[in-house]
Amino acid sequence: MNKISAKLLGFVVKAQKHASHWACVTVTVIIATMATSATAEINLTFGSYAADKPTYTVKMYRPFLQYLAQEMTKILGEQVNIKMRITKEYETSIDQLANGEVDFSRFGPASYITVFEREPKIQIIAIESNKGSKRFKGAIAVHADSPIQSLSELKNKSFAFGDQLSTIGRYLAQSHLLDAGISSKELSGYDYLGRHDRVGAAVAAGRFTAGALKESTLSKLIRSGVPIRAMHEFDNVTKPWLAAAGMDPDVLAAIREVMLELKDAELLGDIAEDGFLEGSDADYDIIRQAMKHSKMF
Repeated sequence: MNKISAKLLGFVVKAQKHASHWACVTVTVIIATMATSATAEINLTFGSYAADKPTYTVKMYRPFLQYLAQEMTKILGEQVNIKMRITKEYETSIDQLANGEVDFSRFGPASYITVFEREPKIQIIAIESNKGSKRFKGAIAVHADSPIQSLSELKNKSFAFGDQLSTIGRYLAQSHLLDAGISSKELSGYDYLGRHDRVGAAVAAGRFTAGALKESTLSKLIRSGVPIRAMHEFDNVTKPWLAAAGMDPDVLAAIREVMLELKDAELLGDIAEDGFLEGSDADYDIIRQAMKHSKMF
C-alpha cells in the first residue's frame, strides 16, 4: 500500500441535507489492522434505512461493520474498507441496492421482497437469528391506560402505521387488522409516520388510539417511561442481509463466513445479538402473503 502500512480507525459522519430536511448520513469505517500481504484495497458501501433515530442507527452499526471489515481483510488478504450510507426513506435505500449504488444492505422482509422483484440477482448473505429462530415479534400498541384488549375494539378508532414499505409498520399490521374485520373504512383515521419510535410516541401522546411497531422499539420506549403497552403481537421473519447483484463471489463468501461464525453479543449489539443463520428466499413467503393480503386494506 505504498509507504502506508496501517490506517487509523476513523468514523466520519456527514449529514447531507436536501431542501430543508435531513436526507442521508454517511459513515466511513476504516480498519486499522491490514494484512501485511495486502496489495490492493476492496472498498464496499453498506446501505440501510433508519427505522429508528438516524443517530442511533449509525451508532448501532459501527462496531459490527468495523469487525466485519477487519475479518474480511484477514480472509481476503486485501485491505477492506466499509462506508455506511443510512437513508431517511425506505424507498431510497431500496433504490440504492437495486441500482448497485451500495454493495450490501440490511433490510426488513418487505423491503427485501420489493428489491428482489426489481433485481432478482440480489442474493441473501445471511439472516438474523433470534435465539436460533428466524422469527421475532411485531406489536400493535395502545396507551398504557387504554381499556382496549383486542383488535376488533379498534373499529372507529385511529391508527398509526410506520413507513409505507415497512413489514411490521404496514403490511403485517394491516393483514392482522383485516383478519379482525377492520379495513381502512372501519378506522376513524390513520397515517404513516415513517419510524417505529414515532409511532410509539404518537400513541403515547394520544394522537392515535393504536399503532404498529417492532417489539424491540416498544420495549425500549417502555423502559424509558413512555406510557404504551402491547395489545396484540404477531410473528415477523428476521431481517436478511443482502448482496447487490454482481458482487464478487469471493467477497460475498467472506462476508457470509464472518457473519455466520460471529457469536460475540457485544459486537452484534442491537443488530442480531444471537448471530446469523443461513437463509433462503422461501423464508419470506409468509411476508409475501401478508403484502398481498394488505392490498384489501
